[in-house]
Amino acid sequence: MAKYVCMGAMLKCTFGMTPSSLMVTVPLRPMIQNKPKATIMDFAPLVNILPFGMCQSLSNPMVASATSAAMGVLTPMPCIPVIVAPWAPGGKQLITNMPALLDNCKLMCAYGGSISINMPGHTCDSQGK
Repeated sequence: MAKYVCMGAMLKCTFGMTPSSLMVTVPLRPMIQNKPKATIMDFAPLVNILPFGMCQSLSNPMVASATSAAMGVLTPMPCIPVIVAPWAPGGKQLITNMPALLDNCKLMCAYGGSISINMPGHTCDSQGK
């Protein structure tokens, strides 16, 4: 059963080299273990979605350029997520009029990476209790 996600959830990108954390910047939300619950709208790069260390996607212009300069040897470059759409699919419960973020939701980076939730940020059951 899917779990609600809150501030501090651990995220993973298929092209990133390190995990990242979810930041929930709207303070007036229901809480789980004193952490605000997230919604599908918590997807802003560098605000909600922090970098994943180094990016390995050749769709990233910086990686492509560095790889070309290195005679075709893949050369990772700093991750700067480029996300243009909310988390999907989202939960049925609404939080501040937006669908809740569940740990089975995914984000897509414009450079081809799939961002998933490895740990929802709390140790509660699916109802946040």
